[in-house]
Amino acid sequence: MRPAAETEDLLREAAPRVLAAVVRRFGDFADSEDAVQEAMIDAARQWPLQGTPENPTGWLVHVASRRMTDRIRSEASRRGREEAVAAAEPEPQVEPGEIGDADDTLTLMFMCCHPALTPASAIALTLRAVAGLDTAEIAAAFLVPEATMAQRISRAKQTIKRSPEPFRMPAGAERAERLRAVLRVVYLIFNEGYVSSGGGELARADLAEEAIRLGRIAHLAAPRDPEVTGLLALMLLTDARRPARADADGELVPLEEQDRSRWDRARTDEGLALLAEAVAAGAVGEYQLQAAITAEHARAEGAAATNWAEIAALYALLEGMAANPMVTLNRAIAVAMAEGPEAGLALLAELDEPLGSHHRLHAARAHLLERAGEAEAAVTEYERAAELTNSLPEQRYLTKRAARLRQG
Repeated sequence: MRPAAETEDLLREAAPRVLAAVVRRFGDFADSEDAVQEAMIDAARQWPLQGTPENPTGWLVHVASRRMTDRIRSEASRRGREEAVAAAEPEPQVEPGEIGDADDTLTLMFMCCHPALTPASAIALTLRAVAGLDTAEIAAAFLVPEATMAQRISRAKQTIKRSPEPFRMPAGAERAERLRAVLRVVYLIFNEGYVSSGGGELARADLAEEAIRLGRIAHLAAPRDPEVTGLLALMLLTDARRPARADADGELVPLEEQDRSRWDRARTDEGLALLAEAVAAGAVGEYQLQAAITAEHARAEGAAATNWAEIAALYALLEGMAANPMVTLNRAIAVAMAEGPEAGLALLAELDEPLGSHHRLHAARAHLLERAGEAEAAVTEYERAAELTNSLPEQRYLTKRAARLRQG
């Protein structure tokens, strides 16, 4: 008898492989996803009591395919489409190892990142279909009601259902374009996991780990793509810091104050090796540049030894390639560390319009004002940043910084 927790882990791992097999056979993403979910529920009820089948994936494909056949038979009886039933028979006989390769899961990710979907919907659908998270878990991660997330996922599934696109790996230019969307979704999932946008937790380690898992799948399927490699390197190098990002009480520890001996050395080494592979490929992309910036921190023995001039130069390259206010904000911080706080504050002044209501602008300005010796102005900015953030750990950190400056 397998414990329920082990069964849950097994089902989550099998979910994308099973869904890929059923979608390939029946061609209907939305109905296939529902059928797979029903099969998962059956397995969660039966396996802990009756034992896990010798071929769990094959069992799930078989049950989900039966559900799909029943759906088609029901539709056929109402609409006279007997040929649809004939097309669905016989039921598949799945052998161990027959399905589940990285290409299948990546193809499923391509479907979830359909160009007609918004990034929010693509993330939700990817977490549901590929990562195996349920609607309540996804809603909790993004701080929206479960009903809202259910509607978002349902609309996304219907969008894909209306699309004539078959279950296949896109080719040529289409594949390159869609791969960029896949990488963007994985990157956004990782960001939400590494720095939770709200709630009582500083991070969502489960989301960060899931993004890294998806990044590994993409890298396995496209090992020579420098941006795929760059993104995986970026996530590993960044996530290596996670053990040092919070103190014993779960409070935020900023980068410059972290105990670097607590950084995950194995992940750092793997990330640096992957970055070297990406750089050797010759083509430079935004994820490689971000990984190169993170690598500068990883190579420094301590905060004082960080090569901020190099980091500022890399951010300048990134700004030219993928300009957005957050890149400019990060460049401003790097410039301030390399040239002095006044230089960074001058760059931040350009961001009042696009980022005036974002807590990160006010937190960055507060930090630089504090370094410049302007305590009163820094307090105002820290307090404004604390008002704007939805993350309770960040709010506590910013409030404490302001209180410390007020006291002296």
